[in-house]
Amino acid sequence: MNECAFCELDVDVIWESDHLVAFRDRYPVTPGHTLIISRRHVGTWFDLDEAERAELTTGIEAVSGLLRAEFAVDAFNVGFNAGEAAGQTVHHFHLHVIPRRHGDMEDPRGGVRGVIPDKQTY
Repeated sequence: MNECAFCELDVDVIWESDHLVAFRDRYPVTPGHTLIISRRHVGTWFDLDEAERAELTTGIEAVSGLLRAEFAVDAFNVGFNAGEAAGQTVHHFHLHVIPRRHGDMEDPRGGVRGVIPDKQTY
Protein backbone atom coordinates (compact mmCIF):
# COMPACT_ATOMS: atom_id res chain seq x y z
CA MET A 1 0.00 0.00 0.00
CA ASN A 2 1.39 3.40 -1.01
CA GLU A 3 1.47 5.92 1.81
CA CYS A 4 2.08 8.98 -0.36
CA ALA A 5 -0.70 11.55 -0.01
CA PHE A 6 -0.23 12.76 -3.61
CA CYS A 7 -0.07 9.33 -5.25
CA GLU A 8 -3.58 8.51 -4.04
CA LEU A 9 -5.26 11.90 -4.45
CA ASP A 10 -8.73 12.26 -5.88
CA VAL A 11 -8.71 15.87 -7.11
CA ASP A 12 -10.14 18.07 -9.81
CA VAL A 13 -7.30 18.38 -12.27
CA ILE A 14 -7.05 21.87 -13.80
CA TRP A 15 -4.08 21.12 -16.10
CA GLU A 16 -2.10 18.03 -17.02
CA SER A 17 0.65 16.80 -19.30
CA ASP A 18 2.50 13.56 -19.87
CA HIS A 19 4.56 13.97 -16.70
CA LEU A 20 2.69 16.46 -14.50
CA VAL A 21 -0.72 17.19 -12.98
CA ALA A 22 -2.02 20.47 -11.51
CA PHE A 23 -4.81 20.94 -9.00
CA ARG A 24 -5.86 23.41 -6.31
CA ASP A 25 -4.10 23.17 -2.96
CA ARG A 26 -6.41 21.83 -0.23
CA TYR A 27 -4.90 24.32 2.23
CA PRO A 28 -4.50 27.43 0.05
CA VAL A 29 -2.33 30.34 1.09
CA THR A 30 -4.41 32.59 -1.20
CA PRO A 31 -7.45 31.97 -3.43
CA GLY A 32 -6.35 29.95 -6.46
CA HIS A 33 -3.21 28.46 -4.84
CA THR A 34 -2.37 25.56 -7.13
CA LEU A 35 0.05 22.64 -6.96
CA ILE A 36 1.84 21.08 -9.90
CA ILE A 37 3.05 17.57 -9.07
CA SER A 38 4.96 14.90 -10.92
CA ARG A 39 2.95 11.87 -11.99
CA ARG A 40 5.95 9.74 -11.11
CA HIS A 41 6.62 9.41 -7.40
CA VAL A 42 9.88 11.24 -6.70
CA GLY A 43 10.82 13.21 -3.62
CA THR A 44 12.10 16.55 -4.85
CA TRP A 45 13.05 18.70 -7.84
CA PHE A 46 16.47 17.09 -7.73
CA ASP A 47 14.92 13.67 -8.46
CA LEU A 48 12.99 14.80 -11.57
CA ASP A 49 14.33 13.75 -14.94
CA GLU A 50 15.03 16.14 -17.81
CA ALA A 51 11.62 15.66 -19.46
CA GLU A 52 9.76 16.34 -16.21
CA ARG A 53 11.81 19.48 -15.54
CA ALA A 54 11.24 20.76 -19.08
CA GLU A 55 7.49 20.21 -18.84
CA LEU A 56 7.40 22.10 -15.56
CA THR A 57 8.10 25.38 -17.36
CA THR A 58 5.13 24.75 -19.61
CA GLY A 59 3.04 23.85 -16.57
CA ILE A 60 3.88 27.05 -14.72
CA GLU A 61 2.95 29.13 -17.77
CA ALA A 62 -0.31 27.21 -18.28
CA VAL A 63 -1.38 27.31 -14.63
CA SER A 64 -0.54 30.99 -14.18
CA GLY A 65 -2.58 31.75 -17.32
CA LEU A 66 -5.55 29.80 -15.98
CA LEU A 67 -5.30 31.59 -12.64
CA ARG A 68 -5.10 35.02 -14.29
CA ALA A 69 -8.22 34.19 -16.30
CA GLU A 70 -10.19 33.04 -13.24
CA PHE A 71 -8.97 35.34 -10.47
CA ALA A 72 -7.80 38.91 -10.01
CA VAL A 73 -4.04 38.30 -9.81
CA ASP A 74 -1.30 40.92 -9.56
CA ALA A 75 1.70 38.63 -9.13
CA PHE A 76 2.81 35.11 -8.16
CA ASN A 77 5.06 33.28 -5.76
CA VAL A 78 6.27 30.11 -7.47
CA GLY A 79 8.41 27.56 -5.70
CA PHE A 80 8.99 24.29 -3.96
CA ASN A 81 10.43 22.97 -0.72
CA ALA A 82 13.13 20.35 -1.28
CA GLY A 83 13.67 18.30 1.84
CA GLU A 84 12.47 18.25 5.40
CA ALA A 85 14.84 21.01 6.61
CA ALA A 86 13.34 23.26 3.92
CA GLY A 87 9.82 22.59 5.18
CA GLN A 88 8.76 19.81 2.79
CA THR A 89 6.04 17.75 4.48
CA VAL A 90 4.75 15.70 1.53
CA HIS A 91 7.68 13.83 0.05
CA HIS A 92 6.40 13.78 -3.52
CA PHE A 93 7.62 16.56 -5.80
CA HIS A 94 5.19 19.47 -5.90
CA LEU A 95 5.54 23.07 -6.94
CA HIS A 96 3.35 25.83 -5.52
CA VAL A 97 1.87 28.48 -7.81
CA ILE A 98 0.51 31.07 -5.38
CA PRO A 99 -1.46 34.02 -6.78
CA ARG A 100 -0.70 37.29 -5.03
CA ARG A 101 -2.69 40.50 -4.86
CA HIS A 102 -1.68 43.99 -3.86
CA GLY A 103 -2.62 44.41 -0.21
CA ASP A 104 -2.84 40.68 0.63
CA MET A 105 -0.17 41.29 3.28
CA GLU A 106 1.25 44.41 4.85
CA ASP A 107 4.77 44.19 3.38
CA PRO A 108 5.44 41.50 0.77
CA ARG A 109 9.02 42.61 0.11
CA GLY A 110 11.41 39.71 0.30
CA GLY A 111 8.82 37.21 -0.98
CA VAL A 112 10.03 33.66 -0.42
CA ARG A 113 12.74 34.95 1.91
CA GLY A 114 9.90 35.06 4.44
CA VAL A 115 10.39 31.37 5.18
CA ILE A 116 12.90 32.72 7.70
CA PRO A 117 11.01 35.79 8.96
CA ASP A 118 14.08 37.68 10.24
CA LYS A 119 15.61 37.46 6.75
CA GLN A 120 12.57 38.60 4.74
CA THR A 121 13.49 42.27 4.62
CA TYR A 122 17.01 43.53 4.14
